[in-house]
Amino acid sequence: MNFIQAILMGIVQGLSEFLPISSSAHLVFTSNFYKVFKGIEIVQSSNEEVFFDIMLHLGTLIAVLIFFRKDVINILKAMLQALKTKNWSNTEAKLGLFIVLGTFVTIALALPINEVAEKLVYAPSIVGILLFITGFTLLYSEYKSNKIEEKKQELNLKTSILIGLAQGLAALPGFSRSGWTIATGLFCGLDRITAARYSFLLSIPIILGASMVYPLVKIDIHEALQYNWEAIIAGTLVSAVVGYICIKYFMKFISKFSLAIFGYYCIIAGIATSIFFAIYS
Repeated sequence: MNFIQAILMGIVQGLSEFLPISSSAHLVFTSNFYKVFKGIEIVQSSNEEVFFDIMLHLGTLIAVLIFFRKDVINILKAMLQALKTKNWSNTEAKLGLFIVLGTFVTIALALPINEVAEKLVYAPSIVGILLFITGFTLLYSEYKSNKIEEKKQELNLKTSILIGLAQGLAALPGFSRSGWTIATGLFCGLDRITAARYSFLLSIPIILGASMVYPLVKIDIHEALQYNWEAIIAGTLVSAVVGYICIKYFMKFISKFSLAIFGYYCIIAGIATSIFFAIYS
């Protein structure tokens, strides 16, 4: 792990975490492109790389928390009030409940496929195929959404469960977390802003949990002291700044335009990377 590589991957993470183009896929591609051009075997990896990936996600979590700070505070206040009064009719309280439910559904699906997901990090050609599928899903969700005349601005129990399942499936690199959750929201009749807002808020407990649990379970403290912490911290800060800017402009974009451009991008990038890594891996 060097400083330039860390900055580059921080930029990639910040851009791709919130755009529906799969941040995990782009981190896989960036890391493995770097290895190909440096003549390093793709199977070669280290705990430092895995930890750095977690830290990059922590950076984008900071971006979400800052951008949606008012939403997060309002939801927490509403949930505390609902717990006291046992009245969950408040919209923000229900949203908080749906986020909790969606998170449990995500974990229930993501845990069994986590081992497969970790192996795919070293199979970039397969990740490219999954990215292609994401692109098709985005295009089809826009097609189905356009046929729904009245879009919903509030979630219900069924929709929150389905979006939670979509987020769990996105544990596989190449299946964009934001892409699959927003697309599922569109399939269920949500408008783009509501689907995107819930998608980003739903990411908070998962990323927070992963960034806390993984270091405690997997990282040896003596080994961690040898990591290039300057590079790790720099990459994390870059991912936070770029992520915040990305959220800001993506929310404006999605209020006016469809996800089609991201769908086409995923299809083209998926095909191109699959061919490249099939040849060079």
